[in-house]
Amino acid sequence: MFCMKFIIELGSSADIDELEKLYDDLNDHLSANSNPPGWIKGIYPIRENAVSGIKDSNLYVVRCDSKIVASVILNHQPEEAYKDVKWKVDVDYSCIFVIRTFVVHPAFLQRGIGRALLDYSFELAQNSGMKSIRLDVYEKNLPAISLYEKCGFEYIDTVDLGLGNYGLDWFKLYEKTI
Repeated sequence: MFCMKFIIELGSSADIDELEKLYDDLNDHLSANSNPPGWIKGIYPIRENAVSGIKDSNLYVVRCDSKIVASVILNHQPEEAYKDVKWKVDVDYSCIFVIRTFVVHPAFLQRGIGRALLDYSFELAQNSGMKSIRLDVYEKNLPAISLYEKCGFEYIDTVDLGLGNYGLDWFKLYEKTI
């Protein structure tokens, strides 16, 4: 599938079923391949992630021909492990976007959609007066790490997010200052 033109906009409650299918399609793809993020269908990401992001008005979707092909949640809620880290910017989380549930449909991987969504997130952060954008990524998720670094995110630290029971021991933290 090829997408000549796409739009990025705030998701709505009408998108929840399609977002759940996007999450399931991506998890099916990952489980059949190398699964670098270590996501598990039915555990993360799931419908409740979309419902919460829509309710909080912080879930954005990328549409290609009216079909959702990618999504991200931008909120102000850090993981507990973030608090003991020396970040580049020392401000309250009301001035920071935390990237969550960053997904691209498997049919649209490696087509610039993820980069466009990260660029959009950065522009939104600038226009919203944010001071930085932060994220965590499983240490073995090399495709995502590569994308984040190409988009200007800087490595900060490696932490345990308490997901060892899922085989996900260490997460790299990244930050991009505005």
